[in-house]
Amino acid sequence: MNKITRALISLTDKSGIEGFARELSELGVDILSTGGTAKKIREAGIAVRDVSDFTGFPEMLDGRVKTLHPKVHGGILNQRDNAEHQKQCAEHDLQPIDLIAVNLYAFAKTVADPDCSLADAIENIDIGGPTMLRAAAKNFHDVTVIVDPADYPQVIKEIRAQGNTTLKTRFRLAAKVFALTSQYDTAISAWLDKVDVEVNPYFADKE
Repeated sequence: MNKITRALISLTDKSGIEGFARELSELGVDILSTGGTAKKIREAGIAVRDVSDFTGFPEMLDGRVKTLHPKVHGGILNQRDNAEHQKQCAEHDLQPIDLIAVNLYAFAKTVADPDCSLADAIENIDIGGPTMLRAAAKNFHDVTVIVDPADYPQVIKEIRAQGNTTLKTRFRLAAKVFALTSQYDTAISAWLDKVDVEVNPYFADKE
């Protein structure tokens, strides 16, 4: 069993993150993060690296592009027991990312505001988060993925005991990911379906 050596944490719901990050750091895990999450971890006195330093590519386009990078997704998706994968990782300097803790832009909360514009709704559709979550969940054999802060204690307990989570735990956590991303996409689709393009001001004089 490989040990968890590197984690990427990027959260909208930051509840419990200081304690979780501190536990990971004490266990020798290299923590990568983005934006406000990195700031919160750093302010708690915990070592953290910006994802942009890890990838060598800056966050850009108002934060729309920050984790969409081969070094992130290659680090997540490579199969640790696949010799060809490991050869390619060595060739392209893709370092493993063994744990992902991510939750998504609060789309449902945003559109619950009756004054929410279509532009605001669109900006609160998360792209990088679901992509990382689905990648990690697909590769649950090797990667632990967390979408719910309630799972932090069990994950830490297992890492302390054996350096990694159990395969059964990783599978359970992966299943939660696909339930979440399905609900998330359904909420987006349902809200957009109600938009009347004939009267919505977003479409005025756009063509």
